[in-house]
Amino acid sequence: MAAMSAPSPIMEEEPLFPPVHAVHAKKSHKEPPPETSEAIFRRRMILLSFWAVAVFLGLPIWWKTTTVYRAQLPVGRMLEWGDGKVCKPTFPLRIAVEAPSLPVQESQHLIRTTQHALDDLNDFSAHHLRLLLSGPAQNASAVGATNSVPVSKITTPKDGESDKEDIALTIKLLLGESGTTPRSSLHPYKPTLDVYYSPNQIPSTSSTASPLANFIAAELQSLFNEEQATLAHLLASTASQPPQIKSISPEMADFLAKRKTRSFKYSPTYHLTFSLFTPTSTPSNWDIEGALETYLSPLLESLSSISNFTVDSQVQIYATLSPSISGPEFDEEKGVWTLKKEDLSGFVNAAEWPLSPSIGAGPTINFIIYVPSVEQSPLVIRENGGSSWLVPQWGGVQILNNPSTSTNTLSKEDLRPALQIFSTQLLSLLGLPSTPASLPLRLSTLSRIHSASLLFSASSTLGALARLTKTLPSIAIPDTVAHDVEMTMKYLQAACDGLKEGAFGKALENARNAEGSAERAFFERSMVGQVYFPDEHKVAVYLPLLGPVAVPLVMAVVKEFKLWRKSRRG
Repeated sequence: MAAMSAPSPIMEEEPLFPPVHAVHAKKSHKEPPPETSEAIFRRRMILLSFWAVAVFLGLPIWWKTTTVYRAQLPVGRMLEWGDGKVCKPTFPLRIAVEAPSLPVQESQHLIRTTQHALDDLNDFSAHHLRLLLSGPAQNASAVGATNSVPVSKITTPKDGESDKEDIALTIKLLLGESGTTPRSSLHPYKPTLDVYYSPNQIPSTSSTASPLANFIAAELQSLFNEEQATLAHLLASTASQPPQIKSISPEMADFLAKRKTRSFKYSPTYHLTFSLFTPTSTPSNWDIEGALETYLSPLLESLSSISNFTVDSQVQIYATLSPSISGPEFDEEKGVWTLKKEDLSGFVNAAEWPLSPSIGAGPTINFIIYVPSVEQSPLVIRENGGSSWLVPQWGGVQILNNPSTSTNTLSKEDLRPALQIFSTQLLSLLGLPSTPASLPLRLSTLSRIHSASLLFSASSTLGALARLTKTLPSIAIPDTVAHDVEMTMKYLQAACDGLKEGAFGKALENARNAEGSAERAFFERSMVGQVYFPDEHKVAVYLPLLGPVAVPLVMAVVKEFKLWRKSRRG
Protein backbone atom coordinates (compact mmCIF):
# COMPACT_ATOMS: atom_id res chain seq x y z
CA MET A 1 0.00 0.00 0.00
CA ALA A 2 1.39 3.08 -1.10
CA ALA A 3 2.46 5.46 1.59
CA MET A 4 0.59 8.75 1.76
CA SER A 5 2.64 12.03 1.60
CA ALA A 6 2.02 14.90 4.00
CA PRO A 7 0.16 17.85 2.55
CA SER A 8 2.44 20.83 1.57
CA PRO A 9 1.70 24.17 3.15
CA ILE A 10 -0.06 26.81 0.99
CA MET A 11 2.20 29.78 0.08
CA GLU A 12 0.42 33.23 0.18
CA GLU A 13 1.76 36.12 -1.92
CA GLU A 14 2.28 39.50 -0.31
CA PRO A 15 0.11 42.31 -1.73
CA LEU A 16 1.72 44.80 -4.10
CA PHE A 17 0.39 47.83 -2.16
CA PRO A 18 0.23 48.02 1.58
CA PRO A 19 -3.14 48.66 3.15
CA VAL A 20 -4.28 52.21 3.55
CA HIS A 21 -4.32 52.07 7.30
CA ALA A 22 -0.63 51.19 7.24
CA VAL A 23 0.17 54.43 5.42
CA HIS A 24 -1.83 56.41 7.96
CA ALA A 25 -0.09 54.63 10.76
CA LYS A 26 3.30 55.53 9.33
CA LYS A 27 2.61 59.27 8.74
CA SER A 28 0.56 60.15 11.79
CA HIS A 29 2.17 62.00 14.73
CA LYS A 30 1.15 62.59 18.26
CA GLU A 31 -0.91 65.76 18.82
CA PRO A 32 0.44 68.13 21.49
CA PRO A 33 -1.55 68.36 24.61
CA PRO A 34 -4.03 71.22 24.74
CA GLU A 35 -2.59 74.53 25.98
CA THR A 36 -3.51 75.32 29.49
CA SER A 37 -5.25 78.50 30.41
CA GLU A 38 -2.22 79.53 32.49
CA ALA A 39 0.07 79.31 29.42
CA ILE A 40 -2.36 81.30 27.29
CA PHE A 41 -2.59 83.96 29.97
CA ARG A 42 1.22 84.08 30.30
CA ARG A 43 1.70 84.46 26.55
CA ARG A 44 -0.83 87.25 26.34
CA MET A 45 0.73 89.05 29.29
CA ILE A 46 4.16 88.87 27.64
CA LEU A 47 2.74 90.33 24.42
CA LEU A 48 0.90 92.99 26.39
CA SER A 49 4.08 93.92 28.25
CA PHE A 50 5.94 94.47 24.98
CA TRP A 51 3.16 96.73 23.75
CA ALA A 52 3.00 98.54 27.08
CA VAL A 53 6.73 99.30 26.96
CA ALA A 54 6.43 100.50 23.34
CA VAL A 55 3.34 102.65 23.92
CA PHE A 56 3.86 104.05 27.43
CA LEU A 57 7.65 104.35 27.43
CA GLY A 58 9.04 104.29 23.91
CA LEU A 59 6.40 106.48 22.27
CA PRO A 60 6.61 109.34 24.85
CA ILE A 61 10.42 109.31 24.72
CA TRP A 62 10.34 109.42 20.92
CA TRP A 63 7.73 112.19 20.96
CA LYS A 64 9.69 114.22 23.48
CA THR A 65 13.02 113.89 21.72
CA THR A 66 11.71 114.55 18.20
CA THR A 67 9.09 117.26 18.83
CA VAL A 68 10.13 120.69 17.49
CA TYR A 69 9.88 123.34 20.21
CA ARG A 70 7.65 126.24 19.27
CA ALA A 71 7.46 129.18 21.62
CA GLN A 72 4.14 130.98 21.77
CA LEU A 73 3.99 134.01 19.50
CA PRO A 74 1.27 136.69 19.41
CA VAL A 75 0.51 135.87 15.78
CA GLY A 76 -2.68 137.92 15.66
CA ARG A 77 -0.98 141.02 17.02
CA MET A 78 1.95 140.52 14.64
CA LEU A 79 -0.38 140.33 11.66
CA GLU A 80 -2.09 143.53 12.78
CA TRP A 81 1.27 145.31 12.85
CA GLY A 82 2.15 143.84 9.46
CA ASP A 83 -1.13 145.07 7.97
CA GLY A 84 -0.69 148.55 9.43
CA LYS A 85 -3.76 148.37 11.66
CA VAL A 86 -2.04 149.25 14.94
CA CYS A 87 -0.14 152.44 14.14
CA LYS A 88 -1.24 155.29 11.90
CA PRO A 89 1.89 157.47 11.91
CA THR A 90 1.50 161.21 11.99
CA PHE A 91 4.16 163.91 11.87
CA PRO A 92 3.21 166.99 13.91
CA LEU A 93 5.98 169.55 13.51
CA ARG A 94 6.25 172.22 16.16
CA ILE A 95 7.15 175.65 14.80
CA ALA A 96 8.23 178.18 17.41
CA VAL A 97 7.53 181.84 16.69
CA GLU A 98 9.57 184.57 18.34
CA ALA A 99 8.10 188.09 18.16
CA PRO A 100 10.11 190.25 20.55
CA SER A 101 8.72 193.49 19.14
CA LEU A 102 5.04 192.55 19.37
CA PRO A 103 2.72 192.41 22.35
CA VAL A 104 1.63 188.95 23.41
CA GLN A 105 -1.98 189.49 22.32
CA GLU A 106 -1.02 190.60 18.82
CA SER A 107 1.48 187.77 18.54
CA GLN A 108 -1.13 185.20 19.48
CA HIS A 109 -3.61 186.62 16.98
CA LEU A 110 -0.98 186.57 14.21
CA ILE A 111 -0.17 182.93 15.05
CA ARG A 112 -3.85 181.96 14.95
CA THR A 113 -4.33 183.71 11.61
CA THR A 114 -1.20 182.07 10.19
CA GLN A 115 -2.29 178.65 11.47
CA HIS A 116 -5.63 178.94 9.68
CA ALA A 117 -3.90 179.94 6.45
CA LEU A 118 -1.42 177.07 6.87
CA ASP A 119 -4.20 174.52 7.42
CA ASP A 120 -5.92 175.72 4.26
CA LEU A 121 -2.73 175.14 2.24
CA ASN A 122 -1.97 171.72 3.69
CA ASP A 123 -3.33 168.78 1.68
CA PHE A 124 -1.56 166.03 3.65
CA SER A 125 -3.32 165.29 6.93
CA ALA A 126 -0.57 163.02 8.30
CA HIS A 127 1.97 165.86 8.18
CA HIS A 128 0.93 169.09 9.83
CA LEU A 129 2.70 172.14 11.20
CA ARG A 130 1.72 173.50 14.61
CA LEU A 131 2.67 177.06 15.50
CA LEU A 132 3.36 178.11 19.06
CA LEU A 133 4.60 181.29 20.65
CA SER A 134 8.09 180.95 21.99
CA GLY A 135 8.77 182.23 25.49
CA PRO A 136 6.88 182.21 28.81
CA ALA A 137 3.49 182.18 27.08
CA GLN A 138 4.34 179.07 25.09
CA ASN A 139 2.05 176.68 26.95
CA ALA A 140 -0.91 179.03 26.70
CA SER A 141 -0.46 179.92 23.04
CA ALA A 142 -0.06 176.57 21.36
CA VAL A 143 -2.40 176.45 18.41
CA GLY A 144 -3.96 173.24 17.22
CA ALA A 145 -2.03 171.05 19.67
CA THR A 146 -3.04 167.41 19.61
CA ASN A 147 -4.01 165.35 22.64
CA SER A 148 -1.09 164.11 24.67
CA VAL A 149 -0.05 160.48 24.31
CA PRO A 150 2.06 158.85 27.04
CA VAL A 151 5.67 158.57 25.94
CA SER A 152 7.17 155.08 26.10
CA LYS A 153 9.76 154.41 28.77
CA ILE A 154 11.97 152.40 26.46
CA THR A 155 13.98 155.43 25.35
CA THR A 156 14.83 157.90 28.08
CA PRO A 157 15.92 161.45 27.34
CA LYS A 158 19.61 162.16 27.48
CA ASP A 159 21.11 164.50 30.03
CA GLY A 160 20.43 168.08 29.12
CA GLU A 161 17.72 167.23 26.61
CA SER A 162 14.83 169.67 26.57
CA ASP A 163 11.78 170.49 24.55
CA LYS A 164 13.92 172.64 22.29
CA GLU A 165 15.07 169.49 20.50
CA ASP A 166 11.48 168.84 19.42
CA ILE A 167 11.18 172.26 17.76
CA ALA A 168 11.50 171.69 14.02
CA LEU A 169 11.90 175.36 13.09
CA THR A 170 12.10 178.74 14.78
CA ILE A 171 10.56 181.78 13.09
CA LYS A 172 11.90 185.16 14.17
CA LEU A 173 9.64 188.10 13.36
CA LEU A 174 11.88 191.12 12.84
CA LEU A 175 11.05 194.69 11.89
CA GLY A 176 12.31 195.43 8.40
CA GLU A 177 14.03 198.79 8.45
CA SER A 178 14.86 198.68 4.76
CA GLY A 179 13.95 196.67 1.68
CA THR A 180 10.65 195.15 0.67
CA THR A 181 8.49 193.46 3.26
CA PRO A 182 7.46 190.90 4.02
CA ARG A 183 10.53 188.88 3.12
CA SER A 184 12.31 185.91 4.62
CA SER A 185 15.85 184.64 5.11
CA LEU A 186 16.69 181.05 6.03
CA HIS A 187 19.86 180.37 8.01
CA PRO A 188 21.97 177.71 6.24
CA TYR A 189 23.35 176.17 9.44
CA LYS A 190 20.55 176.85 11.93
CA PRO A 191 16.87 175.82 11.86
CA THR A 192 15.85 179.46 11.89
CA LEU A 193 13.75 181.49 9.47
CA ASP A 194 13.94 185.27 9.77
CA VAL A 195 10.79 187.03 8.59
CA TYR A 196 10.97 190.80 8.12
CA TYR A 197 7.77 192.81 8.31
CA SER A 198 6.51 196.36 8.53
CA PRO A 199 4.41 197.61 11.46
CA ASN A 200 1.40 198.21 9.23
CA GLN A 201 1.41 194.54 8.17
CA ILE A 202 0.49 193.23 11.63
CA PRO A 203 -3.20 192.20 11.49
CA SER A 204 -5.64 193.77 13.89
CA THR A 205 -7.24 191.58 16.51
CA SER A 206 -10.57 191.78 14.68
CA SER A 207 -9.29 190.71 11.26
CA THR A 208 -9.45 187.11 10.05
CA ALA A 209 -6.83 187.35 7.28
CA SER A 210 -3.50 189.03 6.81
CA PRO A 211 -0.94 189.28 3.99
CA LEU A 212 1.81 188.66 6.54
CA ALA A 213 0.09 185.51 7.79
CA ASN A 214 -0.41 184.28 4.23
CA PHE A 215 3.24 184.98 3.45
CA ILE A 216 4.48 183.03 6.48
CA ALA A 217 2.15 180.12 5.68
CA ALA A 218 3.34 180.00 2.06
CA GLU A 219 6.99 180.07 3.17
CA LEU A 220 6.45 177.20 5.61
CA GLN A 221 4.59 175.16 3.02
CA SER A 222 7.44 175.68 0.56
CA LEU A 223 10.09 174.72 3.12
CA PHE A 224 8.47 171.37 3.94
CA ASN A 225 7.04 170.56 0.52
CA GLU A 226 9.69 167.96 -0.35
CA GLU A 227 9.37 166.33 3.07
CA GLN A 228 5.62 166.01 2.66
CA ALA A 229 6.05 164.54 -0.82
CA THR A 230 8.63 162.03 0.43
CA LEU A 231 6.49 160.90 3.36
CA ALA A 232 3.40 160.69 1.15
CA HIS A 233 5.35 158.59 -1.35
CA LEU A 234 6.53 156.34 1.48
CA LEU A 235 3.05 155.94 2.96
CA ALA A 236 1.55 155.24 -0.45
CA SER A 237 3.95 152.33 -0.95
CA THR A 238 2.77 150.59 2.24
CA ALA A 239 -0.31 148.42 2.75
CA SER A 240 -1.96 150.92 5.06
CA GLN A 241 -2.52 154.48 3.90
CA PRO A 242 -3.55 157.53 5.91
CA PRO A 243 -7.01 159.01 5.36
CA GLN A 244 -5.66 161.62 2.98
CA ILE A 245 -2.66 161.15 0.73
CA LYS A 246 -0.88 164.15 -0.72
CA SER A 247 -0.99 164.19 -4.50
CA ILE A 248 2.48 163.95 -6.03
CA SER A 249 3.37 165.12 -9.50
CA PRO A 250 4.97 162.59 -11.89
CA GLU A 251 8.16 164.65 -11.88
CA MET A 252 8.38 164.53 -8.08
CA ALA A 253 7.63 160.80 -8.03
CA ASP A 254 10.39 160.18 -10.57
CA PHE A 255 12.79 162.33 -8.56
CA LEU A 256 12.04 160.41 -5.36
CA ALA A 257 12.43 157.07 -7.14
CA LYS A 258 15.85 158.09 -8.48
CA ARG A 259 16.96 159.24 -5.03
CA LYS A 260 15.92 155.91 -3.53
CA THR A 261 17.84 154.04 -6.22
CA ARG A 262 20.94 156.20 -5.68
CA SER A 263 21.10 156.17 -1.89
CA PHE A 264 22.07 153.43 0.53
CA LYS A 265 19.55 151.61 2.65
CA TYR A 266 19.49 153.02 6.16
CA SER A 267 22.02 151.52 8.56
CA PRO A 268 22.91 152.52 12.13
CA THR A 269 26.59 152.43 11.12
CA TYR A 270 28.41 153.23 7.88
CA HIS A 271 32.06 152.65 7.09
CA LEU A 272 33.83 155.30 5.00
CA THR A 273 36.91 154.26 3.03
CA PHE A 274 39.09 156.97 1.43
CA SER A 275 41.54 155.65 -1.17
CA LEU A 276 44.34 157.35 -3.12
CA PHE A 277 45.25 155.69 -6.42
CA THR A 278 47.93 156.75 -8.89
CA PRO A 279 49.38 154.96 -11.93
CA THR A 280 52.91 156.08 -10.99
CA SER A 281 54.96 156.17 -7.82
CA THR A 282 53.89 159.68 -6.86
CA PRO A 283 52.17 160.89 -4.82
CA SER A 284 52.62 158.15 -2.24
CA ASN A 285 51.60 160.09 0.85
CA TRP A 286 48.74 162.41 1.83
CA ASP A 287 47.57 164.37 4.85
CA ILE A 288 44.21 162.64 4.95
CA GLU A 289 43.83 162.80 8.72
CA GLY A 290 44.16 166.57 8.84
CA ALA A 291 41.89 167.00 5.83
CA LEU A 292 39.18 164.77 7.31
CA GLU A 293 39.38 166.55 10.64
CA THR A 294 38.99 169.95 9.00
CA TYR A 295 36.58 169.34 6.12
CA LEU A 296 34.54 166.24 6.99
CA SER A 297 34.38 165.82 10.77
CA PRO A 298 31.87 168.69 11.29
CA LEU A 299 29.50 167.05 8.81
CA LEU A 300 29.86 163.62 10.41
CA GLU A 301 29.19 165.17 13.80
CA SER A 302 25.96 166.66 12.46
CA LEU A 303 24.96 163.25 11.08
CA SER A 304 25.76 161.45 14.34
CA SER A 305 22.17 161.82 15.56
CA ILE A 306 21.08 159.62 12.63
CA SER A 307 23.96 157.16 12.10
CA ASN A 308 27.48 156.43 13.29
CA PHE A 309 30.51 156.46 11.00
CA THR A 310 33.87 154.73 11.00
CA VAL A 311 36.68 155.91 8.72
CA ASP A 312 39.83 154.38 7.24
CA SER A 313 42.18 155.27 4.38
CA GLN A 314 44.66 153.60 2.03
CA VAL A 315 47.19 154.46 -0.69
CA GLN A 316 47.82 152.38 -3.80
CA ILE A 317 50.64 153.28 -6.20
CA TYR A 318 51.05 151.85 -9.70
CA ALA A 319 47.30 151.40 -9.87
CA THR A 320 46.39 150.75 -13.48
CA LEU A 321 43.00 151.60 -14.91
CA SER A 322 40.47 148.93 -15.68
CA PRO A 323 41.15 147.21 -19.04
CA SER A 324 37.41 147.40 -19.83
CA ILE A 325 37.57 151.13 -20.66
CA SER A 326 38.80 152.43 -24.00
CA GLY A 327 40.36 155.68 -22.82
CA PRO A 328 41.82 158.00 -21.92
CA GLU A 329 41.94 159.77 -25.28
CA PHE A 330 43.64 163.07 -26.02
CA ASP A 331 41.46 165.94 -27.26
CA GLU A 332 43.75 168.10 -29.39
CA GLU A 333 41.23 170.94 -29.66
CA LYS A 334 40.92 171.37 -25.88
CA GLY A 335 44.38 170.09 -25.03
CA VAL A 336 43.14 167.67 -22.36
CA TRP A 337 42.82 163.93 -21.88
CA THR A 338 39.22 162.76 -21.82
CA LEU A 339 37.14 159.84 -20.63
CA LYS A 340 33.89 158.88 -22.28
CA LYS A 341 30.78 158.88 -20.15
CA GLU A 342 30.20 155.20 -20.83
CA ASP A 343 33.69 154.45 -19.45
CA LEU A 344 32.88 155.88 -16.02
CA SER A 345 31.02 152.76 -14.89
CA GLY A 346 34.14 150.65 -15.55
CA PHE A 347 36.70 153.20 -14.34
CA VAL A 348 37.21 151.47 -10.99
CA ASN A 349 39.53 148.51 -11.44
CA ALA A 350 37.82 146.26 -8.92
CA ALA A 351 39.99 143.28 -9.91
CA GLU A 352 43.29 144.92 -8.87
CA TRP A 353 42.37 147.83 -6.62
CA PRO A 354 42.05 146.76 -2.96
CA LEU A 355 38.50 147.90 -2.33
CA SER A 356 36.69 145.91 0.34
CA PRO A 357 32.94 145.64 -0.35
CA SER A 358 32.06 145.53 3.34
CA ILE A 359 33.95 146.07 6.58
CA GLY A 360 32.14 145.42 9.84
CA ALA A 361 28.41 145.37 10.35
CA GLY A 362 27.40 148.35 8.22
CA PRO A 363 27.83 149.02 4.49
CA THR A 364 31.03 150.52 3.14
CA ILE A 365 30.98 153.81 1.22
CA ASN A 366 34.06 154.19 -1.00
CA PHE A 367 35.61 157.52 -1.96
CA ILE A 368 38.46 157.41 -4.47
CA ILE A 369 40.96 160.11 -5.40
CA TYR A 370 42.74 159.27 -8.64
CA VAL A 371 45.84 161.28 -9.52
CA PRO A 372 46.67 160.73 -13.22
CA SER A 373 50.21 160.62 -14.48
CA VAL A 374 51.85 163.77 -15.81
CA GLU A 375 51.64 162.36 -19.33
CA GLN A 376 47.83 162.03 -19.09
CA SER A 377 47.01 165.16 -17.16
CA PRO A 378 44.62 166.95 -17.03
CA LEU A 379 42.05 164.14 -17.27
CA VAL A 380 38.37 165.12 -17.54
CA ILE A 381 35.03 163.72 -18.66
CA ARG A 382 34.48 164.40 -22.36
CA GLU A 383 30.75 165.24 -22.22
CA ASN A 384 30.77 167.84 -19.43
CA GLY A 385 34.41 168.58 -18.65
CA GLY A 386 33.94 167.45 -15.04
CA SER A 387 36.36 165.44 -12.98
CA SER A 388 34.10 163.75 -10.42
CA TRP A 389 31.09 161.46 -10.45
CA LEU A 390 28.93 159.47 -8.09
CA VAL A 391 28.43 155.69 -8.24
CA PRO A 392 24.94 154.84 -6.88
CA GLN A 393 24.96 152.77 -3.68
CA TRP A 394 28.75 152.51 -3.83
CA GLY A 395 30.56 155.83 -3.42
CA GLY A 396 32.26 158.60 -5.39
CA VAL A 397 35.32 159.19 -7.57
CA GLN A 398 37.39 162.37 -7.89
CA ILE A 399 40.15 162.86 -10.48
CA LEU A 400 42.69 165.22 -8.92
CA ASN A 401 44.48 167.02 -11.73
CA ASN A 402 47.65 169.10 -11.29
CA PRO A 403 48.05 169.12 -7.49
CA SER A 404 49.47 172.41 -6.28
CA THR A 405 52.44 170.69 -4.72
CA SER A 406 55.27 169.11 -6.65
CA THR A 407 56.37 166.97 -3.72
CA ASN A 408 55.49 163.38 -3.02
CA THR A 409 52.81 164.36 -0.49
CA LEU A 410 49.32 165.76 -0.99
CA SER A 411 48.69 168.48 1.59
CA LYS A 412 45.45 169.22 3.37
CA GLU A 413 44.87 172.15 1.04
CA ASP A 414 45.35 169.91 -1.99
CA LEU A 415 42.66 167.57 -0.68
CA ARG A 416 40.16 170.32 0.14
CA PRO A 417 38.32 170.34 -3.25
CA ALA A 418 38.04 166.56 -3.26
CA LEU A 419 36.70 166.36 0.29
CA GLN A 420 34.18 169.09 -0.36
CA ILE A 421 32.88 167.09 -3.30
CA PHE A 422 32.91 163.91 -1.20
CA SER A 423 30.83 165.69 1.46
CA THR A 424 28.16 166.49 -1.12
CA GLN A 425 28.29 162.95 -2.49
CA LEU A 426 28.00 161.49 1.01
CA LEU A 427 24.81 163.45 1.68
CA SER A 428 23.41 162.27 -1.63
CA LEU A 429 24.29 158.63 -0.89
CA LEU A 430 22.59 158.89 2.50
CA GLY A 431 19.38 160.10 0.88
CA LEU A 432 19.41 163.63 2.28
CA PRO A 433 16.64 165.78 0.77
CA SER A 434 17.73 168.53 -1.61
CA THR A 435 15.58 171.19 0.04
CA PRO A 436 15.35 173.41 2.04
CA ALA A 437 18.68 175.23 2.00
CA SER A 438 19.18 174.83 5.75
CA LEU A 439 21.27 171.74 6.59
CA PRO A 440 19.71 171.22 10.06
CA LEU A 441 16.24 171.23 8.52
CA ARG A 442 17.29 168.67 5.93
CA LEU A 443 18.82 166.48 8.62
CA SER A 444 15.66 166.61 10.73
CA THR A 445 13.65 165.74 7.62
CA LEU A 446 15.92 162.74 7.01
CA SER A 447 15.41 161.66 10.61
CA ARG A 448 11.64 161.65 10.20
CA ILE A 449 11.85 159.82 6.88
CA HIS A 450 14.06 157.11 8.37
CA SER A 451 11.79 156.80 11.41
CA ALA A 452 8.78 156.12 9.22
CA SER A 453 10.72 153.83 6.89
CA LEU A 454 12.11 151.72 9.75
CA LEU A 455 8.70 151.56 11.42
CA PHE A 456 7.12 150.22 8.23
CA SER A 457 10.00 147.82 7.61
CA ALA A 458 9.90 146.33 11.12
CA SER A 459 6.11 146.01 10.97
CA SER A 460 6.35 144.25 7.61
CA THR A 461 8.97 141.86 9.01
CA LEU A 462 6.69 141.00 11.93
CA GLY A 463 3.85 140.22 9.53
CA ALA A 464 6.11 138.06 7.35
CA LEU A 465 7.31 136.13 10.41
CA ALA A 466 3.73 135.50 11.54
CA ARG A 467 2.74 134.21 8.10
CA LEU A 468 5.84 132.02 8.01
CA THR A 469 5.06 130.36 11.33
CA LYS A 470 1.49 129.68 10.21
CA THR A 471 2.57 128.26 6.86
CA LEU A 472 5.26 125.97 8.32
CA PRO A 473 3.85 124.31 11.45
CA SER A 474 6.99 122.16 11.89
CA ILE A 475 9.42 125.07 12.05
CA ALA A 476 11.18 125.59 15.38
CA ILE A 477 10.50 128.77 17.34
CA PRO A 478 13.02 129.29 20.17
CA ASP A 479 12.36 131.51 23.16
CA THR A 480 14.80 134.11 21.82
CA VAL A 481 12.49 134.68 18.84
CA ALA A 482 9.50 135.18 21.13
CA HIS A 483 11.52 137.66 23.20
CA ASP A 484 12.67 139.58 20.10
CA VAL A 485 9.09 139.71 18.81
CA GLU A 486 7.87 141.09 22.12
CA MET A 487 10.62 143.72 22.18
CA THR A 488 9.93 144.62 18.55
CA MET A 489 6.30 145.41 19.29
CA LYS A 490 7.28 147.48 22.34
CA TYR A 491 9.81 149.45 20.30
CA LEU A 492 7.30 149.92 17.49
CA GLN A 493 4.69 151.27 19.87
CA ALA A 494 7.26 153.61 21.40
CA ALA A 495 8.32 154.81 17.92
CA CYS A 496 4.71 155.38 16.91
CA ASP A 497 4.03 157.34 20.10
CA GLY A 498 7.22 159.35 19.52
CA LEU A 499 6.07 160.34 16.03
CA LYS A 500 2.67 161.39 17.31
CA GLU A 501 4.28 163.41 20.10
CA GLY A 502 6.75 165.10 17.77
CA ALA A 503 9.71 163.55 19.62
CA PHE A 504 11.42 162.48 16.41
CA GLY A 505 14.82 161.75 17.96
CA LYS A 506 13.35 159.15 20.30
CA ALA A 507 11.13 157.87 17.51
CA LEU A 508 14.16 157.19 15.30
CA GLU A 509 16.01 155.41 18.10
CA ASN A 510 13.06 153.17 18.92
CA ALA A 511 12.35 152.47 15.25
CA ARG A 512 16.01 151.52 14.79
CA ASN A 513 15.82 149.14 17.76
CA ALA A 514 12.57 147.68 16.42
CA GLU A 515 14.15 146.99 13.04
CA GLY A 516 17.12 145.26 14.68
CA SER A 517 14.92 143.07 16.89
CA ALA A 518 12.64 142.14 13.99
CA GLU A 519 15.59 141.19 11.78
CA ARG A 520 17.09 139.02 14.54
CA ALA A 521 13.78 137.23 15.06
CA PHE A 522 13.18 136.59 11.37
CA PHE A 523 16.70 135.36 10.59
CA GLU A 524 17.13 133.16 13.67
CA ARG A 525 19.56 130.37 12.71
CA SER A 526 17.60 127.52 14.26
CA MET A 527 14.52 128.60 12.31
CA VAL A 528 16.21 129.10 8.96
CA GLY A 529 17.79 125.65 9.15
CA GLN A 530 14.38 123.93 9.21
CA VAL A 531 12.47 126.05 6.74
CA TYR A 532 13.04 123.50 3.95
CA PHE A 533 12.91 120.31 6.09
CA PRO A 534 10.38 118.08 4.21
CA ASP A 535 8.12 115.47 5.86
CA GLU A 536 9.31 112.84 3.38
CA HIS A 537 12.73 113.05 4.98
CA LYS A 538 11.24 112.12 8.35
CA VAL A 539 9.56 109.05 6.86
CA ALA A 540 12.80 107.98 5.21
CA VAL A 541 14.64 108.23 8.54
CA TYR A 542 12.11 106.61 10.90
CA LEU A 543 10.75 103.80 8.70
CA PRO A 544 13.96 101.68 8.65
CA LEU A 545 14.22 102.04 12.44
CA LEU A 546 10.64 101.45 13.52
CA GLY A 547 9.65 98.94 10.82
CA PRO A 548 11.66 95.91 12.08
CA VAL A 549 10.40 96.53 15.61
CA ALA A 550 6.77 97.12 14.75
CA VAL A 551 6.23 94.19 12.33
CA PRO A 552 6.79 91.32 14.90
CA LEU A 553 4.61 93.03 17.47
CA VAL A 554 1.79 93.62 15.00
CA MET A 555 1.96 90.05 13.62
CA ALA A 556 1.90 88.62 17.15
CA VAL A 557 -1.25 90.56 17.91
CA VAL A 558 -2.88 89.36 14.69
CA LYS A 559 -2.00 85.73 15.46
CA GLU A 560 -3.27 86.00 19.01
CA PHE A 561 -6.51 87.50 17.77
CA LYS A 562 -7.02 84.61 15.37
CA LEU A 563 -6.44 82.06 18.13
CA TRP A 564 -8.85 83.86 20.39
CA ARG A 565 -11.52 83.95 17.71
CA LYS A 566 -10.99 80.23 16.97
CA SER A 567 -11.34 79.34 20.61
CA ARG A 568 -14.57 81.29 20.80
CA ARG A 569 -15.99 79.35 17.88
CA GLY A 570 -14.77 75.90 18.98
